[in-house]
Amino acid sequence: MSGYRGRFAPSPTGPLHIGSLVGALASYLDARAHGGVWLVRIEDIDGPRTVAGADRAILATLESFGMRPDEPPVWQSTRTADYERALEQLEGGALVYPCGCTRKEIADSLAHAHARHTTLAYPGTCRQGLGGKPARAWRLRVPDGDAAIVSFEDRWQGRQTQNLATEVGDFVLKRADGQWAYQLAVVVDDADAGITHVVRGADLIDSTARQIYLQRCLAVPTPAYLHVPVVLDAHGEKLSKQTGATALDASRPLPALLACARHLGLPLASSDTAYPSLETFYADATAAWARRFAPHAR
Repeated sequence: MSGYRGRFAPSPTGPLHIGSLVGALASYLDARAHGGVWLVRIEDIDGPRTVAGADRAILATLESFGMRPDEPPVWQSTRTADYERALEQLEGGALVYPCGCTRKEIADSLAHAHARHTTLAYPGTCRQGLGGKPARAWRLRVPDGDAAIVSFEDRWQGRQTQNLATEVGDFVLKRADGQWAYQLAVVVDDADAGITHVVRGADLIDSTARQIYLQRCLAVPTPAYLHVPVVLDAHGEKLSKQTGATALDASRPLPALLACARHLGLPLASSDTAYPSLETFYADATAAWARRFAPHAR
């Protein structure tokens, strides 16, 4: 094995569909092309959205599609103590502060900013104190000026740059309902798992600059990133469970895998009859992925 460690991190809000399979396949092929380790993390910290049994169904579907993690899966819901420690570390460095703003107050301030053609980022209302309001959430303090500009080279999408101060503002790490925010959980999880490469959908590329800045605040390594194009529905929106995506047919994995490979631009055979087994499909798919994304991997 190389030093590569990648992961697929589905949310158990329902069964896997073709859109989520694209992300799973891309992350799996990247790990195999690099001779690395591929992990699965169940991102179940958003309690209200979690569907009972969906986690086991996802793992069973991955198994039926020939994608087996190299280490036991991890559930985010078992890691709340790790997130608490990270927040305490940030608090010790005066990098976070409690926020008492309600959603309506934030929406009103952003609407006012929009009317004045100024930034739509969180305006830092609670930076200097709560002003008598009760604490609801915890926010990470974002720097001003050039220090707020985060750039990274995406392996698919190319150079990306975001000004956190003007485009995002101080962002939430722990929500008012007590739930841990995605940004904190994913950074802590990736660091603790030693993730070196993140392969996921392009719908998450906007959050990457925040995660890189948070990695710097926590003094943990920044992985390499690759964001694949998302699958769109008939209306041009991201295919999701919320927009009616249907569950995968686990009894016929090859047609779905070939559809995903076409979406990823891999030059494979057009018919599943060309592949007598999942092993032959993965051999061709891994080689095709390696030619594009891991030409120097050993």
